[in-house]
Amino acid sequence: MRETQRLSPPNRSAPAPGWCGWRVLPGGDTASARVLAEILDGGQAFRWQREAPDAWLGLWEDSIARVRHGARGRLEWSAPEALAERVARTLPAYLATDCDFAGLADALPWRSDPHLARCREEFRGLRILRQPFGETLLGFLCSATKQIVQIKQMLAWLAERHGTALAPGFHRLPTWTELAGLAEAELRQCRLGFRARFIADTARFLASHSGWLEETAQLPYGTAKARLCELPGVGEKIADCVLLFGAGRFEAFPVDTWILKALARHYGLAGWRPEQVAHFGRVHFGPGAGLAQQFLFAWERASRRRASPGQAGAERAAR
Repeated sequence: MRETQRLSPPNRSAPAPGWCGWRVLPGGDTASARVLAEILDGGQAFRWQREAPDAWLGLWEDSIARVRHGARGRLEWSAPEALAERVARTLPAYLATDCDFAGLADALPWRSDPHLARCREEFRGLRILRQPFGETLLGFLCSATKQIVQIKQMLAWLAERHGTALAPGFHRLPTWTELAGLAEAELRQCRLGFRARFIADTARFLASHSGWLEETAQLPYGTAKARLCELPGVGEKIADCVLLFGAGRFEAFPVDTWILKALARHYGLAGWRPEQVAHFGRVHFGPGAGLAQQFLFAWERASRRRASPGQAGAERAAR
C-alpha cells in the first residue's frame, strides 16, 4: 500500500521534518510499549502502523499523529505542524484520557477469577479507544472474515482513492456522505469484495437518515445495538465492536473466534453459541465487560505467539 510505504521511522531525539516536537500527553501513560501496541494494534482500530518498537503512526478523521512510549512510561506524541493544534484537542478524546481505566479494571471480578487476574496483570494499563463512531462502523464493516492486516489494507485503499488528503502521503477515510456518492463497483476496486455491497447500502441509508449515527451513539446500549444490527452486514459481533470502540459502551462484549476459544478453555463454555457467550460475558464481568474482553483477547493472542513463534503475525479475523 503506498499510503503505508511512506511511513518512515522517527528519529528518537527529534521530530520528523515538518512535524512538531514530541509532547507529553497528560493522562495517556501506558505501562509498557507492549501494552501500547496492544491498544493500537489489537483489533480496536485499523489505521495505525508501527514505525519503531515503541512508536506508532495513526490517522482518524482529520488528524494524524505519531505516538510513542516515552521516558518513565509517559505517552508522547507529535503531529504535522499544520495539524498540531487539532491533534492536541482530538488525541486525548481518541485515547479516552478522561476515563479511569485503572479503576474500571480494578472493578472487574479478577479477585475471584484467576484467569482474568492473570490477563489483567500481564496487560496492566490496557485501555479502550474512543474512536469516531462513523469511522468505527466503516472499519468493522470491512472486518468480516478478514485479518487485521487485510482490514488495514482495505481502509488504506479507501482513503487513498476516495478520501481527502490531509498531508502529503496521508488521506483521511471518506465520510459516509462521500461513500454514498460511490457506486458499489468503485468500492470493489478497493478490494472490499462482498463488503462493498454492505458499505454502499449502509452509505445510502445514512444519506437518507440525517443524524442517525449521532443519535444511535447516544442511545442506551441495547437500543443502540438493535439499531446497528438493522444495517446491512452488521450482526451482533460488529455492533458490539462499534459500540465498545466507537462509543465507549463498556458493557458491550464482542465475541469472535478468539473469545469463543478463550471462554471454552478457561470458563467451561465449550459448545456455547456466540450470543450465549456474550450474555455470560456481560453478566460475569459486569459493567466493564468490554475491557475484560480486551484483556482476554490480548492474553489469547500473546499465548498463540508464545506457542507458535512462526505464526506471530497472525491476527484476529472478523470481529
